[in-house]
Amino acid sequence: MLVLFETAAGYAIFKVLDESKLQQVDSLYKEFETPEKANKVVKLKHFEKFNDTTEALAAATALVEGKIGKSLKKVLKKVVAKEAHEELAVSDAKLGGVIKDKLELSCIHSSAVAELMRCIRSQMESLISGLPPKEMSAMSLGLAHSLSRYKLKFSPDKVDTMIVQAISLLDDLDKELNNYIMRCREWYGWHFPELGKVVVDNLAYCKTVLKIGDRTNVATTDLSEILPEEVEAEVKLAAEISMGTEVSEQDIANIRHLCDQVIEISDYRAQLYDYLKNRMMAIAPNLTVMVGELVGARLISHAGSLLNLAKHPASTVQILGAEKALFRALKTRKDTPKYGLIYHASLVGQTTAKNKGKISRMLAAKAALAIRYDALGEDTNAEMGAENRAKLEARLRQLEDRGIRKISGSGKAVARADKYQHKSEVKIYDPSGDSTIPSTSKKRKFEEVEQQETAEEPATPAMKPKKSKKEPEVEEETPETPAESEAPKKKKKKKDKKAAAEEEEPAEEVKEEEEEVVVMETSEKKKKKKKKSLFF
Repeated sequence: MLVLFETAAGYAIFKVLDESKLQQVDSLYKEFETPEKANKVVKLKHFEKFNDTTEALAAATALVEGKIGKSLKKVLKKVVAKEAHEELAVSDAKLGGVIKDKLELSCIHSSAVAELMRCIRSQMESLISGLPPKEMSAMSLGLAHSLSRYKLKFSPDKVDTMIVQAISLLDDLDKELNNYIMRCREWYGWHFPELGKVVVDNLAYCKTVLKIGDRTNVATTDLSEILPEEVEAEVKLAAEISMGTEVSEQDIANIRHLCDQVIEISDYRAQLYDYLKNRMMAIAPNLTVMVGELVGARLISHAGSLLNLAKHPASTVQILGAEKALFRALKTRKDTPKYGLIYHASLVGQTTAKNKGKISRMLAAKAALAIRYDALGEDTNAEMGAENRAKLEARLRQLEDRGIRKISGSGKAVARADKYQHKSEVKIYDPSGDSTIPSTSKKRKFEEVEQQETAEEPATPAMKPKKSKKEPEVEEETPETPAESEAPKKKKKKKDKKAAAEEEEPAEEVKEEEEEVVVMETSEKKKKKKKKSLFF
């Protein structure tokens, strides 16, 4: 078995003398305790030294990327190819696969090989002859410095400092543009105030002012490249009846210079936005797909770097940028904010106010996964971000459809949302069950009613004609016994009860009053009969 060992000074090929000792991995380090024991296990067959640090750096970067450098290919063809039947032990399985494909050499990588590499490194000075320790340490230090500089210089894909600076500059440009445009509109408004109302777009306004100059030149100036035909006609009409003041040519020159600055800054801002978009797609493609370029760049800028942002949990990503509101809410014991910078994402912006909190929470959870995948993963594709965004959009549609179903009245959830309405016309509430006091007897009720009627007799003239009609009939009748007078009373009561069961409550009250009148009439009859018996 041959062993490929990489050092900072060059490549070394060792020959394993006793392969049986590799089977005992746990006790292999005992065979390398002294240089004499180490020389009995492995023997140096060939050492290819690097000429300078540049060659060492090229070989090291090729090994890191899993590729075969020129010097390594030369060594393998020169030494190992002669003994093709031997297996080549390598420290990197990926490198072994590349060697096997290109040079058709059988490579092996296992735990025993990794332990053997560690043991060879411990006795490297004695095993590799002709290499002083000082020279070896100097080569290692130089290669380490060169490799770090090379990574920083030639691998800017993961350097997010450019994004932090670009988004900060973009925000500053927006502020300056707003200030410049407001000053330009106010300054030129003294001369041609009607133009500000006709031309709403800021960039088109500055281009129009730059081309017109004095408002007297509007009639002879062609503005078709800047404005539509309708707006151009309005501008020319407004220039004829303008109420602005007259200004000098020097004032117009300064205003034109300001318009030049606004147009240049606007062009540079568009260029900077394209640059930021490309950098975000290179550094954090999944985060860009989830929340957009500007929001993703602001999150990275707020956290300091992409790696720092990857260390934050989803709950922190959700409210990142709203720290002031969060601490104020905690201090006053009120509701904490539901979103920070993530509020400006398109997914949160297109939802209703009711569902913004839910969507921002779900978006922050998926964005946290995308940030970690971008910061710590090796792939640079945006497949995971696209899948998670599709899931969030489906969830958003589900939430919106649920709200529409409740309003329209279709779906299973409507039965819970419907308001209860009492539709029964037959059943009437009986209030008699509300009282826990036992009901009084009928005799007592009759007595109470009689007392009330006697007190209300002058106020009820409607009952008098009934008495006057029935009294003469009673006078013509023959005198009856008390037993005979009681029988019709009972019959009348039974009839009254049957009628009360058929009719409604108002009818019952009227009949009860009639019964009371009959009772009073019978009592008057008895008195009259007693008087007649006394006379006869």
